[in-house]
Amino acid sequence: MMQISNDTVSNKHSLINVMHRFIAAANNMDETIMVPSLLRDVPLEEQQVSHPPEVVENNNEPFPNKQRDMYEHYLLLKSIKNDMEWGLIKREISGGASFLEMAVKQEEQQPVTGGLPGEEGSDLEDQFHYHLRGLFGVLSKLTVQADHLTNRYKREIGGGNFMR
Repeated sequence: MMQISNDTVSNKHSLINVMHRFIAAANNMDETIMVPSLLRDVPLEEQQVSHPPEVVENNNEPFPNKQRDMYEHYLLLKSIKNDMEWGLIKREISGGASFLEMAVKQEEQQPVTGGLPGEEGSDLEDQFHYHLRGLFGVLSKLTVQADHLTNRYKREIGGGNFMR
């Protein structure tokens, strides 16, 4: 059985640590949000009265986002956490297709391009580092979003001070 060294786990920049932080934030979100339906129709971003509205060019939103409310965002974060914990096999069994699964299938269908065998190895290394940086960035953003969603939920329901 393969063991993970303490150095890897204690390194805050390790992939394992970043994954654990996201999963912990998603679990905290899931434990805090007792009634997810309260998140329906609550905008993802809070309206800022003090800031002037941003200029929108070409009728595009400044930061387009598919999640229209906090409920959809909550479901997305839970889905990503489940995909990380259970992998793609569970999704295949249930008949759904995750973003990760679609990306893997697309990558498998692309023809392998390369010249010499030595170049292919360095290309794989470059691909690995590119995707690793992307994974770090995405997981860090997802962790922040899960924490933000948890805190917003607490504010929306009164911060838990209703049991005085």
